Amino acid sequence: MTHPSPALPATRPARRRPSVAWSVLALLMVLPVAGVSMFRAIPVEWPLIVVQLLSFTPWMVVPALVALVLALAGRRLWVVITTAALLAAQLFWLFPLDAGKEQGLPAGTASVPVEVMSLNSEYGEADAASIVRLVRENGIQLLTLQEHTQGFEDRLQSEGLDQLLPNRLSEPSDDASGGAVYSVFPLEAVGLLPDTPFRMDVTRVLITNAGAGTTATLNLTNVHALPPVDERIGQWRSDLDKVARQASRPGSQLLVGDYNATYDHSEFRALLDTAIAGQDGRKLVDVGTAFGGRFSPTWPMEGPPLPGIVIDHMVTSPRISSSDYSVHQIPGSDHAAIMARLVIPAG
Repeated sequence: MTHPSPALPATRPARRRPSVAWSVLALLMVLPVAGVSMFRAIPVEWPLIVVQLLSFTPWMVVPALVALVLALAGRRLWVVITTAALLAAQLFWLFPLDAGKEQGLPAGTASVPVEVMSLNSEYGEADAASIVRLVRENGIQLLTLQEHTQGFEDRLQSEGLDQLLPNRLSEPSDDASGGAVYSVFPLEAVGLLPDTPFRMDVTRVLITNAGAGTTATLNLTNVHALPPVDERIGQWRSDLDKVARQASRPGSQLLVGDYNATYDHSEFRALLDTAIAGQDGRKLVDVGTAFGGRFSPTWPMEGPPLPGIVIDHMVTSPRISSSDYSVHQIPGSDHAAIMARLVIPAG
């Protein structure tokens, strides 16, 4: 009689050891992310190279995500935690909780809607027909232009812009400092921000809603800040400070155009933190950021294939509500047009 042999003890599968190679690759990938994150997190007046580097902060989410995947493959806990923390920081900056929330108006408060568009025309080389088509198709009622030239104005007129937006305040120039405002509403020149190389005109717009019988006054600033290049970085900071001072004035403020700054620049975020007269301490609203437009670049639309960044902004007082924010490429310009529907409190 045979007896069954005793069962052999089950063998455990060998544990896979953490991979040094994957972890090293993860750390190499996340190293530039850590450097940019340090500059982004500390709001000081960084030197020129850092200011320019910060413009591309949103794209750091890509290497941060790849680094986390590599860290998970490497299975070293401290590397996983490090890469996850840096990815979390990028996501927080991409969708910031402090982007600026509109205050809104109490129920029943009278208001007037207006469709707004802005474009840097790149020395007046933007395609006039495309601009007029966008104005017509989107019912644009208020258009601001930077780098406005006389030749560009003539082409816009020949394409019929004056028929759509008959009111115009224009200061054309061939050296990038020109600007213009076109509108269906009456325009009144108020002044000019002082000591800025590019014109930044302030215009009072009397907006009416004939159907509802309501009117609203909008203080419009056509923004064109100097770019932060070489020794002119000080002027760039000064330009943004001038815009912030204008924003702090009473009334409904719209400050729209080419800021040559992104939300990742502390100088731009300081502008949004401007104390607004009569607004209960609420901050300004960057409409594009508030609508999740951090990956809807406005520059460069032509030239070398650089990662796009958002340097054109529509900034409003907190009592102005907004919707339908969008970005549109225009042939001939290195900037995209931005547009949105704003609702201005009556008065």
